Amino acid sequence: MKTNLDFTPLYRSSIGFDRMVDMLESASRVASFDNWPPYDIAKDDQYRITMAVAGFPQDQLTVTYQPNMLVVSGSQSGDENGQYLYRGINGRAFERRFELADHVKVEGASLENGLLSIDLKREVPEEMKPRKIEISSGAPMPKIEAPKVETDKLAA
Repeated sequence: MKTNLDFTPLYRSSIGFDRMVDMLESASRVASFDNWPPYDIAKDDQYRITMAVAGFPQDQLTVTYQPNMLVVSGSQSGDENGQYLYRGINGRAFERRFELADHVKVEGASLENGLLSIDLKREVPEEMKPRKIEISSGAPMPKIEAPKVETDKLAA
């Protein structure tokens, strides 16, 4: 059952949340949920994505970072060495996309024992961190006056 959500009320009452609404709309358009390769996302002080990519050597995996997007893809060469009676290890090409929040950066990636681990860290810029504002106890702040509208000119 597919439900189309109408985000129009959000556009009327919120400012600056366009990106979030666009992400919700794109998530609702996902046609099928491909669950291969399996992956975990862990969070401590940082984030770590761990993907099970058994059978993929390092040179056939690609991790691409763009602002607010992480793309992990893999493709195996068509080398068929012999006939298989049963093939349980999936070797098909894949591409997995992860939407990243603002200021999340990729720290590094490693492949060990068939597990691809990608470390992510949120780095909030210094100008966006909370800061304490000093309260002065001296001369009062200058008064800000609202601009006056000349009604004579508007009537003409």
